[in-house]
Amino acid sequence: MSEQPLDGAVALVTGASSGIGAATARRLAREGAAVALVARRGDRLRQVANDIAAAGGHAVTVAADITEPQRAEDAVQETLDRLGRLDILVNNAGIMLLSSALHTSVEEWDRMVSLNVAALLHITHAAVPHLIYAASTSPRQVADLVNVGATAGRVARPGSSVYSLTKAGLNAFAESLRQELVRERVRVSVVEPGTVETELVNHLNEVTRDAARLQVAGIEALRPEDIADAIGYIVTRERRVVVNQMQVRAGDETW
Repeated sequence: MSEQPLDGAVALVTGASSGIGAATARRLAREGAAVALVARRGDRLRQVANDIAAAGGHAVTVAADITEPQRAEDAVQETLDRLGRLDILVNNAGIMLLSSALHTSVEEWDRMVSLNVAALLHITHAAVPHLIYAASTSPRQVADLVNVGATAGRVARPGSSVYSLTKAGLNAFAESLRQELVRERVRVSVVEPGTVETELVNHLNEVTRDAARLQVAGIEALRPEDIADAIGYIVTRERRVVVNQMQVRAGDETW
C-alpha cells in the first residue's frame, strides 16, 4: 500500500502560478496527487511544474483565463484528457483590490467580482460532475472541493467592501453546495486565511499598498505553505471526516 494518501488522485488548482496556489500544488503533489496547474501566466506555471517534477511529483500546466466560461470548461476537460480524472478542485484564484467606495473605480470592483466569484462559479460548474464520478469510482470513495476564502468574508473593514462581498458570497455558495453534494460524497470546504505574505498586495495602488503594509507591519504574516498545509490536511482525511470550514490567522492578528 502506498504511503501517500492521494496516490492515484488528480487535483486541479486554480491560481497555481504563485502564492497559496503554487504552495498547494506542491503540497498535493507530495501527497501523491497528479496536479493540473491552472492560471493565466504560463511561464510561472511551468516553473511550478518543474519544481514538482524535481521533487518526484507529476504536474501539467493549463494556461487559461477562467473568468471566461468556455476557458474554464476547457481547463477541466484538458485536465481530464491529460490526467484521466478529477478528484480534487482547489478554487484559489483571486484578487484583492482595496480602496474606499469614494476613491475606487467600478472597473476594479468588476475585476474582483469577475475573478473571485465568476471564475469560481465557472470552474466549479464544469468540475462538479467529474468530482461526483470520482467519489463513486476511486478507492478513496470521496472527492474534495476546497475554496480559498478569507477572514475578510467574516470581518469586513474599511476599504474592503467589495473584496469582503466576494468572500462572504463564497461562504454562502460553499454552504449551499455542501448540502447539495453531501450524499454524493463530495466534500465542500472553505479555508479562510488571515494575513498571508502573497502577491495580492502588489495589485494595490501605491498609497493603498503602503497603508496595507503599515497595518500589518507588526504582524509575522502567514506563509503560503501554511495555507497549503491546511488544504492538505482537509483533503487527506479519511472519508468519514469532513472539515467544512477552517480559519487560519497569523498569530498576532486581532481581526
